[in-house]
Amino acid sequence: MKHIHLIGIGGTGISSIARVLLEKGYIVSGSDHVLSPLALELKKVGVAVYEGHAPQNIRGADLVVRSSAILDDNVEVQAAHKLNIPVLKRSDFLGRLMKENTGIAIAGSHGKTTTSALMAWSLYRLGLDPSYILGGVSKNLGVNAHAGSGNYFVIEADEYDRMFLGLSPDVILITNVEYDHPDCFPTLASYVEAFQEFIKRLNPGGLMLASYESVSKLNLFDGLPESTKAFTYGLEEKADYQAVNLKQNGIGGFTFDIIFSTLRQPITSVSLQIPGEHNVRNALGVVGIHHQLGTNVQDAAQSLAEFKGTGRRFDVVGEVDGITIVDDYAHHPSKVRATLAAARSRYPGRRLVAVWQPHTYSRTRALATDFIQSLVNADQIIVSEIYASREKPENYSSYELVQKMDQTKAHYIAGMPEISEYLVKNLLPGDVLLVLSAGDADQICKTVLTILSERKG
Repeated sequence: MKHIHLIGIGGTGISSIARVLLEKGYIVSGSDHVLSPLALELKKVGVAVYEGHAPQNIRGADLVVRSSAILDDNVEVQAAHKLNIPVLKRSDFLGRLMKENTGIAIAGSHGKTTTSALMAWSLYRLGLDPSYILGGVSKNLGVNAHAGSGNYFVIEADEYDRMFLGLSPDVILITNVEYDHPDCFPTLASYVEAFQEFIKRLNPGGLMLASYESVSKLNLFDGLPESTKAFTYGLEEKADYQAVNLKQNGIGGFTFDIIFSTLRQPITSVSLQIPGEHNVRNALGVVGIHHQLGTNVQDAAQSLAEFKGTGRRFDVVGEVDGITIVDDYAHHPSKVRATLAAARSRYPGRRLVAVWQPHTYSRTRALATDFIQSLVNADQIIVSEIYASREKPENYSSYELVQKMDQTKAHYIAGMPEISEYLVKNLLPGDVLLVLSAGDADQICKTVLTILSERKG
């Protein structure tokens, strides 16, 4: 098999597969209805990228891989079936891609991208040249995917559309389990069940780490084979790996010690650049994996201190006139809450102006009360209209949520240009602007930064 065609190549998941295949020596082509920056980058490095879907795009392909957003009635999928070219969903193909390596799968409702990037970066810094597929671009590594020469393969294991059920990893880390993706999982029980099924796919004798909170609430370790090495991690005293002595440091994050099980003596200390207690937990899980794999824990901890983050995860886009502009992918109440808490700890005493773009109607409806509560830590809140993403627009508006918020600080402004205009007029020196969006509201960051810079001269 030499030529693999990827449908939906503009998305994060498929574009990362394209990069790995290209580095492995395959002929790679792909298509999407719109060419994203990721797709254009692939075009520059030799991938044949087509704008729009057409039967002729798959010419010469030995295998077709499609994203979860691509349905059976897609013209390229139909053409492949007529030509007897195998068609695989991304989830099934990722399992094949990883099977020759020691697979490390990072799953969870949130924190997957940062934790996967931390894992990949630390293995790289230890000289182990891992393969990896991430949900965002690592600022240290410069890409979202790589086919390494080493034995480890780090993969962000997404629960949406049950993608992670196509994997059979040797190591699983679960950051947390909180209800999400109601368009795919109608109930909390169905959501948790998917994670329980995923855990059962751990290879015999494998390593399992999960946040203490998730294990204690949801009994995630029930039914694990006796050969499995299973550990919890967190800030809780009962966790097998516990972060203690947290102190805000001078580089933006927390410094802390890590103790293991009953030893009660630190196995290492970590000092992070990335802010927030949630990133303490993310780094803690990564150190736990290193400790169990037998790699150098001290060197791994040092590599985490060098970690600069990933794109769109508390991404400081710029600063002008004393106004700091931060882009974050937060699209779940817990992530919104964690991002605002991280901003409070990193920028004490400054006014937090949050722009929130709700992502999908189903999620916004299902978690409406939680979203309202998650934003209370902001000093000013601007809510845009809902970003439909893969869903059809509904007769439901985020204006309804704003009406239930503190009217002294919450504003509904539907469109991106209008929000940018409002911000340029109302932001003050010392403000921290946080744009919370998994959609297209990140454009606000660039627009506001450009206008403020031009105004300053």
